[in-house]
Amino acid sequence: MKQSILWRGIYFKGHEACRVYELNNELCLAGAAVFSSDKRPCRLSYLVVCDSSWNTLRGSVFGWVGDQDVNVEITVDAQRWTMNGVTEPAVEGCIDLDLNFSPSTNLLPIRRLKLAIGEQAEVKAAWLRFPSFKLELLSQVYTRLDEFRYRYSSAGGSFVCDLTVNEAGFVTDYPGLWEVAF
Repeated sequence: MKQSILWRGIYFKGHEACRVYELNNELCLAGAAVFSSDKRPCRLSYLVVCDSSWNTLRGSVFGWVGDQDVNVEITVDAQRWTMNGVTEPAVEGCIDLDLNFSPSTNLLPIRRLKLAIGEQAEVKAAWLRFPSFKLELLSQVYTRLDEFRYRYSSAGGSFVCDLTVNEAGFVTDYPGLWEVAF
């Protein structure tokens, strides 16, 4: 299983390429985003590694935002999260890592939940905020509307949008934020 996608950033002007693949019985989501934020150039590469059920095991983000270097290492052990070796109790019990600057990590709950049309599920994600790179708890609800559309809501319903996905589960249209580049 190897699939890839290229997005064009609408909110953060730029592009992102991502690939999902299996390696040594682990599912890997790897990508790189090049975009601008507050008139600063950004280059962020990431890797999120999951078990065979799409539960996050570890993740990393590295690169730079303007003049600031970014080097984040996240591990999960029995739903206990650490970032750069420091325990993160605020996100204890979360299953998904959600990268705030990227549409890639919506794939994780979409693949794991395998919702039937009309079903919905709430998930708790460890949300890596951009540009602070702090982990926060983010409650999310996914509702499958049809074969290729999900209603996504977070922060108690204060953010709601309909995501279009492809056969792999990659978001192809994230209104106002990201769209597939071709």
